[in-house]
Amino acid sequence: MRRLARKGANTATLCALSIFLSLLVPAQATRSPDCGGILTPSGLSYLAQVSKPHTENVLRQDLVAPTAPDLLPSSPEPSRKQINSVKVTELSLSLIPDAGLRLSVDVDLDVTPAPSSNKAMRLSILADLHLEMTPEGNLKLVTSACKPTLEEQQSTEDTESKSSSSDMDKEINVNKICPEVSKLLLFPNEQLMSLTAQFPVTPNCQVQYLPLAAPVFSEQGVTISLQTTFQVAGMAIPLPVSPVPFSMPEPVSSSPSHLTLAFSEHFYTSLFFSLEMAGAFNMTIPSPLTTAAMAQKITQMGSLFQEDVPVTLQAVFRSSPRMVLEEGKAALKLFLTVHVGAGSPVLQSFVSVHVDMSAGLLLSVADTQMTISAAAIEDNDLSLAASNVGPVPAALLEELLLPTLRAEVPAQLNEVLSEGVILPHISNFTYTNVNIVIHKPYVTDNVTEARPQEEKPFADTQDDISTLL
Repeated sequence: MRRLARKGANTATLCALSIFLSLLVPAQATRSPDCGGILTPSGLSYLAQVSKPHTENVLRQDLVAPTAPDLLPSSPEPSRKQINSVKVTELSLSLIPDAGLRLSVDVDLDVTPAPSSNKAMRLSILADLHLEMTPEGNLKLVTSACKPTLEEQQSTEDTESKSSSSDMDKEINVNKICPEVSKLLLFPNEQLMSLTAQFPVTPNCQVQYLPLAAPVFSEQGVTISLQTTFQVAGMAIPLPVSPVPFSMPEPVSSSPSHLTLAFSEHFYTSLFFSLEMAGAFNMTIPSPLTTAAMAQKITQMGSLFQEDVPVTLQAVFRSSPRMVLEEGKAALKLFLTVHVGAGSPVLQSFVSVHVDMSAGLLLSVADTQMTISAAAIEDNDLSLAASNVGPVPAALLEELLLPTLRAEVPAQLNEVLSEGVILPHISNFTYTNVNIVIHKPYVTDNVTEARPQEEKPFADTQDDISTLL
């Protein structure tokens, strides 16, 4: 049975040693992004579309309520019947480059200003919004400007015309509508705060995405730069310095993408480095060989073991794994030292071998998790590192060890990676129907649907999330 060597006292020792060694690695002196996202104009349109039911519910609670007379303070009848129904007819979000967003909402109201009389009213809300960073590092949606207007609707059999009522405009309590206008959208500030939550990678390793600055608004969309941090056993891991500065790629103008998530190659380097520091990749691998079987090939082993006992392989990384991208293909370079021995609980090693392997990688996204799984070993190089049984030819080592390593190393890597890595997202949103295309040097995830978890999917909606390395 496969098992990972990361339990009990050995785990604590390995973790402490790994953390100590990580302090010797040059860390980033300044904060710099390694991933980010772009919400495109089509994504804003989709967000407005899925926000309409939420907006209607919020307005209905605010207007059809005992405090509704605040909206029409001069109305003589301070009861729930003042505003009988609320229906959002139009809701749109548009970009204001270098400034923020413009929210436009049209709401039909059925108003009872006096007993036995009803009026159809149109409430229009025009608000400018922008995103700020709080001192705690969270994003906050802030209202820059807000103007609500109220118009009486007069209809005939064939047409409907609007007659503006300055008296009604004056009766609107702006202080009632505008301070909470941002809550009309589906991502109130409580959900924006979830973007910076810590997400588990393994039981003792967490990932966190931190905004480096307030988002930038342009004709291409809303762009946010993020820095990824990893924690092991509650301690932040100093990460290696990225050799190449990362900036968000320009979105493809012809793409129907609603959202582009971009991850630099350094993001994956940091991920694997943190898992290594957590001891997640230290492996104990059972071998089908026994000491007697190996003694037939390596004669000096006969003097080490008087009894025939199973052979065990212990593999540790002598250097951090590295992802390599080519067109249509991703691979993980592994740099292992494998100790070959017998005995339990302390392994009596008689041969140590350096093994360099390249494992094909499969990438997928389900819900908000990106899964990385190792496929077959595509390339390998093996050399003798140390021996207590004299010289051992490389060809013999390959014959004895490679079949087991080629089968077990990907399997045990997948035990670690099976839970996936949670992508940056706000709570209650999920990504589905993802098609991943690997380029050099980036990966694109095409998501045909990204929706609130509580909502049913919209027909004919195409939302793309592009994840680029």
